[in-house]
Amino acid sequence: MQKPYKLSRRQWLVSSLGVLVTAIASPLLAQTKVRRVQPQYIASLAIGSATSGTGAETWGLWSVDPGPIGVWLRFYQLLQKAGNIAPSGWRFDIDDWWLDENGLIMKAPQFPIPARQYYVTNGEEHISLLTVEQPNSDGKQAWSLSDGKTIADVTHGPCRSARYTPEGDSGTCSPANANREAFPLKPGEAPPPVLGCNRDQYSVLIVFGFPVES
Repeated sequence: MQKPYKLSRRQWLVSSLGVLVTAIASPLLAQTKVRRVQPQYIASLAIGSATSGTGAETWGLWSVDPGPIGVWLRFYQLLQKAGNIAPSGWRFDIDDWWLDENGLIMKAPQFPIPARQYYVTNGEEHISLLTVEQPNSDGKQAWSLSDGKTIADVTHGPCRSARYTPEGDSGTCSPANANREAFPLKPGEAPPPVLGCNRDQYSVLIVFGFPVES
């Protein structure tokens, strides 16, 4: 996700996606019309080597970049004083909160991810058409990537995303216990554990478009 104070990186990502699509994606995109969108982000728990599987009901979608509307860890007390309402209007939940690679508390993504097709990329050399199926009778959602791509192929490496939930009673998992000195994370470095919290690490896929239905 993008740093809220560094719009040039956001602009670079949007422009680079356009170059990526033009340069390497024409065989895939020629198969159908594409509706381009401002970058959206998928939080996935699938293993990196997978090309398809089930479990997409555990994935989330940020339809708006959560970085620019995030709250720095050092401002957590101000967030509390504001009634857990971020300056941009989203509500913080102490029993279910997210951190990015820069030490930003993020708005939670939408769960579950809507069933549809998404053009996804790692923002560099890989793109794929991700298909997320409708839930089955047990609520499970199957998914698949086109062209033999793996989750690792279409994971945006610079983005790290971790979800924190209480190990014990409600309210025991607090951003106040997070080590602010651990941020920003180094390349390949995992988000830090936080005292009193369970931590789930999610891969981040960039969505740059959707197939146009005929």
